[in-house]
Amino acid sequence: MNILEVKNLTKVYGKGETAVKALDDVSFSVKKGDFVCIIGPSGSGKSTLLHLLGGVDRPSSGKVLIDDTDIYNLNETQLAIFRRRQIGLIYQFYNLIPILSVEENIKLPMLLDEQKVDEKQFTNITETLGLNKRLTHLPNQLSGGQQQRVSIGRALISNPAIMLADEPTGNLDSKNSEEIMELLKMFNKTYNQTLIVITHDERIALQADRIISIEDGKVAKDEVIRP
Repeated sequence: MNILEVKNLTKVYGKGETAVKALDDVSFSVKKGDFVCIIGPSGSGKSTLLHLLGGVDRPSSGKVLIDDTDIYNLNETQLAIFRRRQIGLIYQFYNLIPILSVEENIKLPMLLDEQKVDEKQFTNITETLGLNKRLTHLPNQLSGGQQQRVSIGRALISNPAIMLADEPTGNLDSKNSEEIMELLKMFNKTYNQTLIVITHDERIALQADRIISIEDGKVAKDEVIRP
């Protein structure tokens, strides 16, 4: 079953002679539980693609279907709700709320949605991430690796259809990078969590089941590493 379908996705910035085509007719699909890495050099369009997959930006043309929902047929309010419930986003620079505790940051998508948090699931996530003794800490009291763990917890708390990670280890040292990737792979395998990672690091990409290479806004290569 395809959890994600990308159909003829195009994104153009500007108009006329100054127009820049950041994405050019990109199409692919991802099955539930897959671990896919999207790679490409700086300026290739991979970050634009992530923003479109995450509902953060709107395409010039084309479709993104997540769990059979055409997300760009939704209005802004509907899209915001869908994004909180079905898309877990992990950023390179964590994007945590500095005045909220670890617990509050992780639970934030559920609180914004006025949904009841499954406390058993919350405990399971925080224990797995090694954050159970840090729940009252603020982000500035944590290391970079711990902040990224909070970001992962926040992305997982709503049981999203897909988890999108934008250079999730780009701000970390090699030890923390390895630990974060092991955690992401564990959630992918153990919980069948669909995982899409944007990276320029080939060492990370080679850990995926499949690698999609983006060049000049197009899919240059799409290869399965582990069937």
